[in-house]
Amino acid sequence: MNAVILCAGFGTRMYPLTKKFPKPLLEVGGKPVLDYLIEQMLPLPSLESIHIVTNDRFYQHFINWNHEKKAKSSFASVKMHIHNDGCTNNENRLGAAADLLFGLRKIDRLGRVLVAGGDNIFQFSLTSLWEKFLLSRDHHVVALYENELEKLQKTGVLEIGENDRVLELHEKPLHPPSNRTCPPLYFFQSSITTKLEYFLQIPGNHDAPGYFIQYLCRKETVKAFKLDSGRLDIGCLQTFKEADQLLSKRQNT
Repeated sequence: MNAVILCAGFGTRMYPLTKKFPKPLLEVGGKPVLDYLIEQMLPLPSLESIHIVTNDRFYQHFINWNHEKKAKSSFASVKMHIHNDGCTNNENRLGAAADLLFGLRKIDRLGRVLVAGGDNIFQFSLTSLWEKFLLSRDHHVVALYENELEKLQKTGVLEIGENDRVLELHEKPLHPPSNRTCPPLYFFQSSITTKLEYFLQIPGNHDAPGYFIQYLCRKETVKAFKLDSGRLDIGCLQTFKEADQLLSKRQNT
């Protein structure tokens, strides 16, 4: 089992803070955003390696981060691979779906894979979800509860049918079909590479990963893990500051 973390964005909404520094490595509550995710992944049963996909501008930052973590922490217990997709700026970026395929092709024995965005802090355990996924033959996504209409209109919203099957993912819908949002945290079966290759042949927007989930749930069974817990999305300067204040306060109590 392997994990892929997507960190190839250029963080343009957080300029000038991320002009020369990657958003996933910004410190929130005293440590990099990415550290929270890695710490949640390390205890996952049968996890063999973690593959981080970044770009040419920030590649060395992640190499330095990885060396530092290996020397000082338990991160050395799992093989960590940093991959450079070669992109130099926001205009020539590959997009999330293409970066995911790039990362998957770097794994020798793919099998099942956990995929996550590197700029999110998930406020729930991954272990129980991972264990349930290992007993299933279906792909899974996380369905978080959100009651604010304005937030639902700015993200991917799931339409869920019987037995928690995902019928559709609606990107930034004006009229959300549910109160369940889909963060960038996906549990994929080994067929994912082939489906992703077909998807990328279709003209259109391949940047937001939700568009691939839209495609996938029409081709194969995708189930939803319904959770009431939340996440901290480090998407802009405001949410970055709010997350830093929240996590700093928790550590001081």
